[in-house]
Amino acid sequence: MIRLKTKELYAWKERKNRKPLILQGARQVGKTWLMRTFASEAFPKHVYVNFEDNTPLREVFTKDFDIQRILFEVSLATGVAVDDSTLLILDEIQEAPRGVTALKYFYEQRPQLPVMAAGSLLGIASNKPNSFPVGKVDFLTLNPLSFFEFLDAMGKGQFVQAIHQQQWEALGPYTSQLEDLLRQYYLVGGMPEVVQAFVDTRDVLEVRRLQQNILNAYDRDFSKHAPLPEVPRLRMVWHSIIGQLAKENKKFIYGLLKEGARAKNFELAIEWLQDAGLVYKVNRVKKGHLPLSAYEDFSAFKLFMLDVGLLGAMAGLSPQTLLKGNAVFTEFKGALAEQYTFQQLRLAADNLIYYWSAENSRGEIDFLVQRDERIVPIEVKAEDNLQSKSLRLFVEADNGLHGLRFSMAPYRQQDWMTNYPLYAVEAVEPIG
Repeated sequence: MIRLKTKELYAWKERKNRKPLILQGARQVGKTWLMRTFASEAFPKHVYVNFEDNTPLREVFTKDFDIQRILFEVSLATGVAVDDSTLLILDEIQEAPRGVTALKYFYEQRPQLPVMAAGSLLGIASNKPNSFPVGKVDFLTLNPLSFFEFLDAMGKGQFVQAIHQQQWEALGPYTSQLEDLLRQYYLVGGMPEVVQAFVDTRDVLEVRRLQQNILNAYDRDFSKHAPLPEVPRLRMVWHSIIGQLAKENKKFIYGLLKEGARAKNFELAIEWLQDAGLVYKVNRVKKGHLPLSAYEDFSAFKLFMLDVGLLGAMAGLSPQTLLKGNAVFTEFKGALAEQYTFQQLRLAADNLIYYWSAENSRGEIDFLVQRDERIVPIEVKAEDNLQSKSLRLFVEADNGLHGLRFSMAPYRQQDWMTNYPLYAVEAVEPIG
């Protein structure tokens, strides 16, 4: 399995002022696999410590932050002598008291030693006072596999190169195959264990079983790690995402949680889910002008999940319905297409993602992306319905803009908008 973040890990390794690296990401997106695979490829030796199951080392940081002593104890426990050519991997670091804080002292006392750390729900820990050594660590976020990573895993890497090169004529005869692969990605999503199972077996029932296991694990995390009073509200928000995205207007409506629900009662629950990497908030902007953050409306937003496959599993969509395009499934196609597109947009860390809607609700742009000094309005169509009234009016109101539309229709360029196939989102400049 190829992960695109590996390139960024090599860049971190070669950085002159390298700091300990914290690999962030939701549970089960493949952080441990990526660290260990990278260690085997890029370093002559490495030491892997998992504080969840290594009880003797769990208290190694409680006495003091003497890095020489700490490394000696790590060597005793693992049987590997740690020197500056060794990559030290500290997994589930949140299970070791003062473990995250200790990263500061690795940087100050032994900056030449490469150190990587990861853990479940580290985003939650980052909000606790004095928990993260700000300025003393580097960060990298790992997402579920992108569609292109999925294609590579499926042995279809030749399509990735052709899409990047925008060889639309050459890709023409393979359109049906690419659309089938995209529907498979809607089903499978990008959680590594699920992708590997699908690659190995093509068993869609096993796909759903593994996805349900992941959803159950997240549900257990709510009870284990979230503040007790927030747990019921967490679950209400989490399970409401299906209905929120199924609406034509995908703005988050508190009234769908329960009658009379108000923002102040659910703000902490939404924030916890964001910090856990399970949901992402896309705020509305009132105008499409630079900088978009100056026109942000914090009271209106959409919520997306971390993975399109998990969204379908939570919704109870049968694999056959998803793959065959059953008519009953028509209304929810838009939710999956928008969730998928959002995931691909998030891959570029430089993308600032919002959406726009008119004050009178007559008109909406699915996404507005700001990249450097450029604003790109984006419309997402689940099929090949190419009516784009809102996008056209929005673009024509500002002559400096050029719209993007992603749909199941082939590539087509016009003076005000370019239509790209949905399978190409990841390769489109300037958002890819």
